[in-house]
Amino acid sequence: MNKDQMVNGNQESGTFKTILVTGGAGFIGSNFVLHMVSKYPQYKIINLDSLTYAGNLDNLKSIEGNQSHVFVKGDICDAQFVNSLFDEYQPDAVVNFAAESHVDRSILDPQVFLRTNILGTQTLLDAAKNHWGSKPDAKYVQVSTDEVYGSLGETGYFEETTPLAPNSPYSASKASADMFVRAYHETFGLNTSITRCSNNYGPYHFPEKLIPLIISNALEDKEIPVYGDGMNIRDWLYVEDHCRAIDLVLHKGGAGEVYNVGGHNEKGNIDIVKLVLKELGKSEELIKYVKDRAGHDRRYAIDASKIKRELGWEPEVMFDEGILKTIKWYLDNKEWLENVKCGNYKDYYSKMYSEK
Repeated sequence: MNKDQMVNGNQESGTFKTILVTGGAGFIGSNFVLHMVSKYPQYKIINLDSLTYAGNLDNLKSIEGNQSHVFVKGDICDAQFVNSLFDEYQPDAVVNFAAESHVDRSILDPQVFLRTNILGTQTLLDAAKNHWGSKPDAKYVQVSTDEVYGSLGETGYFEETTPLAPNSPYSASKASADMFVRAYHETFGLNTSITRCSNNYGPYHFPEKLIPLIISNALEDKEIPVYGDGMNIRDWLYVEDHCRAIDLVLHKGGAGEVYNVGGHNEKGNIDIVKLVLKELGKSEELIKYVKDRAGHDRRYAIDASKIKRELGWEPEVMFDEGILKTIKWYLDNKEWLENVKCGNYKDYYSKMYSEK
């Protein structure tokens, strides 16, 4: 594969026949699959997910039977399996969402995060490199996180040139994966782009994360744990806006480029808790402050000017609107929430699918 061909072959507006989406049954991945199937019915979306606890095919019920979408259960760390998928489906693009992503879990068991987030990424990169020698316009997009940059003080923003300084096993594994993506571009000429996004919220969010946990516990009048003083600040982005950004990076993003994706919605954790409780008509007495998490980053904030300048993206859903839409979605989809909390979806789909 010629590196110059790969870089120069990056199209200003690429089109694809078959896209391999990994982790497409998870929160952001499933929202992206729904977005792509709706917007590009001419594409074939191969959705690869190992259906761990956070992978839920209930997220994709609205496209059951759609000929544009093929679900395959499997592990991105299994090189033989991944290469067989490339042989069978011949994807000309990969969007990698597959990752262990919960910081608390990474503190309890870092090795799982190393395996999936680093080795899984390297396995996908190898398969793409080995199969795309005759496809100079094929594209690999790595979906990363702003957490790779570490923590900010009270001022300033993460830029694409901000040095990586991860503070948790989760963010360290994502930063390592990003470095492999960069290396495969620089060494092998693979046409890659990386997106680093702020905190997402919206439909199908697994209820171990802050906003769905608040909603879930509040609906049952359960205590809502808040780390430390609750003043950790995050930049929040509605998931559909994130999907639009990844879509643009996939089709128009520069080879070897990194794009920060932010929502311009900095909020303290405690402020979000109180807002959701107010909207649900629940008492703030449900709030329980607990010991702070080890290595808890104080503030994240994204400078997303590059993706706006180069690709024309900016968020369309501001937080005040998005949080109301999110609360309404959970109120309208209590059955989905209950199935997730009791784990029924895991048994059902594990019986339906076996690894390819």
